[in-house]
Amino acid sequence: MAGEMIFGLPFHVVRYFRPTVMDVFGLNNAALGDAMAIYGITAMVSYFPGGVIADRFSARKLMSLSLFATALGGVYLATIPGQLGLSIVFGYWGVTTILLFWSAMIRATREWGGKLAQGRAFGILDGGRGLIAAGVSTVAVFFLASLLPHDLENISHIQRAQALKGVIYFYSLMALFTAILIWFFIPDTKLKNSVSYSRSFERIKKVLKNRLAWLQAIIVVCAYCGYRGLDFYSLYGIEVLGMDEVSSARFMSNAAYLRVIAAIGAGFLADRLSTRKVISGTFMVLLLSYLMLMFIGPDSNIKSLIFANVIFTFLAVYALRGVYFALFEEMNISGSLTGTTVGLVSVIGFTPDIFFNSIAGRILDASPGFKGFQNFYMFLGFFALLGLISTIALTYRTGNRGAISHN
Repeated sequence: MAGEMIFGLPFHVVRYFRPTVMDVFGLNNAALGDAMAIYGITAMVSYFPGGVIADRFSARKLMSLSLFATALGGVYLATIPGQLGLSIVFGYWGVTTILLFWSAMIRATREWGGKLAQGRAFGILDGGRGLIAAGVSTVAVFFLASLLPHDLENISHIQRAQALKGVIYFYSLMALFTAILIWFFIPDTKLKNSVSYSRSFERIKKVLKNRLAWLQAIIVVCAYCGYRGLDFYSLYGIEVLGMDEVSSARFMSNAAYLRVIAAIGAGFLADRLSTRKVISGTFMVLLLSYLMLMFIGPDSNIKSLIFANVIFTFLAVYALRGVYFALFEEMNISGSLTGTTVGLVSVIGFTPDIFFNSIAGRILDASPGFKGFQNFYMFLGFFALLGLISTIALTYRTGNRGAISHN
């Protein structure tokens, strides 16, 4: 629950209600992408020190503080600030959601999974996050629909803004509630592998020299681009498939339930086969889905084929997110280095938070409608292909080279 609600405000509000957000804040795709890019910059700065902190301190205090600080940002967002204020709050969230939270959660999950169930541990983590995301977004869509008038064609700007404020306050309360749950119900543990700061710098050097960690980072970049691409599907529903803003948000919310099936299923499959095989196969499915969406127009006779490919895209993206951190065990990464390695992989792997929305927004603004989305899916297809190549390279290197020492 914490793993998903920490990102509810910076990501859910835009992912499920993008057309409404753009209208209320008076932004186009490029301007909204530029504001979200500030999140990526501050998050990137926070990942690596956050990894070192996670190897030294208990997750309970780190995660509770992060959730509480993130909720405060939601109160400010509900004032509907201008472009500068929006950029500032996204930059603020880049710190609150990452510095004290992300690596602590990944380390706790890896320790829980042990040596034999890494795929299941990370699959259940992301599947559980997906269940929370879908459930909470379903309630948020209900709020939006109940706060909007039935005649959506004649809705006023004030009515739309009030409805969006209700959604923002709802996500803020959910983050605060989760912070309280973490504080009272997660045990306060002492880390056995806590080391001095001088020793931490030695470990950082060791991680930086490991080529497998860099390959995994590229895999995460490509998978995360696919995930960030889902933020634009609500707009695709309106501009290409002819939905209204409530129907599009509801479709996105319902599709989020696929994350539970895909992530947990991929986790169990990874433990049975291997994480590398599951990831390479999933990138291949994703590449084929993007190619299909590039060439299938909004012809009413084949709309079912479009929806089928959209569903396959969601399944493949969620499967990738469910298992890409399970690669740590197959790479023989020491448990004491988990937080630091997560920091490095995340610094590189989540750089799409900086560039993806800005580039994708400009692609879509340059050619509104189906033509723009053709170019958008070509952009996504490039990363699916790069991810497939990187996974094959990782498979080769793990079979022929050593990994980070357990010292």
